[in-house]
Amino acid sequence: MKAVKAFIRCRKAEEVIAKLEEIGLTDITLIDVMGVGQHLTDKDKAKYSVSCVEKYSQVAKLEIVCRDEMVHQAVEAIRATAYTGMKGDGMIYVMPVEMAVKIRTGAVGEEAL
Repeated sequence: MKAVKAFIRCRKAEEVIAKLEEIGLTDITLIDVMGVGQHLTDKDKAKYSVSCVEKYSQVAKLEIVCRDEMVHQAVEAIRATAYTGMKGDGMIYVMPVEMAVKIRTGAVGEEAL
């Protein structure tokens, strides 16, 4: 199993989630976070002072856990759908998952997915 974490533009989150659901990945966590870096700055839409805007920008963080055989499809779905061609399109990280346990049933590993 793999954990996929993607940091994307907030305005692309709904479209990316729809694409992930289309390929069969429906257990998705969406979190509003703040990204640090000038490449993320959109000064016209910022909620903070100019000095703060130069460093921080609102970003959507998506998290999913999927079977190994789905990871490349998930990553490509996120990458292609989140793409705008502009600086700050985001990043995708993939990490191994050692264990998953479904609280309600006690299912372990891929059975929990």
